Amino acid sequence: MSQTSPVALVTGANQGIGLQIVKDLVAQGFEVYLGARRLERGEAAAQAIGAGAHAIQLDVTDQASIAAAAERIRDEQGRLDVLINNAAISRPARAPDMDYAEYTAQSKASTVRLDDVRDVWETNVFGVLAVTQTMLPLLRATPGARIVNVSSGLGSLTVVSDPKQPLRSEYSPTYAASKTAMNAITVAFAIELEAEGIRVNAVTPGFVNTAINSHRGTETVESGAAEAVRLALLGSAAPTGGFTHATFGAIPW
Repeated sequence: MSQTSPVALVTGANQGIGLQIVKDLVAQGFEVYLGARRLERGEAAAQAIGAGAHAIQLDVTDQASIAAAAERIRDEQGRLDVLINNAAISRPARAPDMDYAEYTAQSKASTVRLDDVRDVWETNVFGVLAVTQTMLPLLRATPGARIVNVSSGLGSLTVVSDPKQPLRSEYSPTYAASKTAMNAITVAFAIELEAEGIRVNAVTPGFVNTAINSHRGTETVESGAAEAVRLALLGSAAPTGGFTHATFGAIPW
């Protein structure tokens, strides 16, 4: 591995938007650690990309897995220039194949199971917090390091509070509220790390055709990856504490 190329870690990267982010960063000369819960899937994805992509076992809900990933990156690189928290789930493990309309009806605030909320938040909220905390020593070893959290327009309280917004009906305590909470964590890290020069931002990919929405999305993974990649490439010139989309720019919290 090159010791001069910038180094990135992308969680949840063996498919969808995460995989496209890895492809785009490798094309820009990064050494990218492709995080995957199942290492064999990560290895297949990294092999398909080629040089510059390195599979790493990473389950964001397992602290031992996170620590082992950090130790490997420390041993091989000694630093981390970019962390992209992309790993997320839209529903609990008990309902992977449930019809989307049926699951949406069951996940309303008045009916959702608390265990379902906990399952989704464990990945989408606590996983982001755990990975970021563990990777911070590696990020602090790089001047102008960047953290990008992949959020969703559904996480915007301003957007879903507007009766004219079609997204409003899909707001629930599981996926949507988890992204609101992740946005809050993004702001907390941005405030804390600003003096150290570490840039922290959230992005919304848009309604991308991926497994997380049962392939209902209408946008491509290339467009969905664009804003995260843009912020990763800005280096020390990157802004901090923002929530943005590749086409629409700043998104209200």
